[in-house]
Amino acid sequence: MSDAHGVARDQLRAFVERIERLEEEKKTIADDIKDVYGEAKSMGFDTKILKKVIALRKKDEQERMEEDLILDTYLQALGMVIAPADEAA
Repeated sequence: MSDAHGVARDQLRAFVERIERLEEEKKTIADDIKDVYGEAKSMGFDTKILKKVIALRKKDEQERMEEDLILDTYLQALGMVIAPADEAA
């Protein structure tokens, strides 16, 4: 086998091993997050709502406002909420 193939093989192995280590770290972090949700649940917090709060905090204010507007429009169209008074007139 040529030296170039050996170098490529070594680089490939290094990438694979790094990815495997990171995947293991990701699993450990996911387990830690699961534990925190469990702790919050045991203290009486709603974990589904916590997850929504965390997802909302990841978004910037403009993105949240746009999503809220679209959601309100859809809910009004489906008759699930009453349109605000200024729109009803």
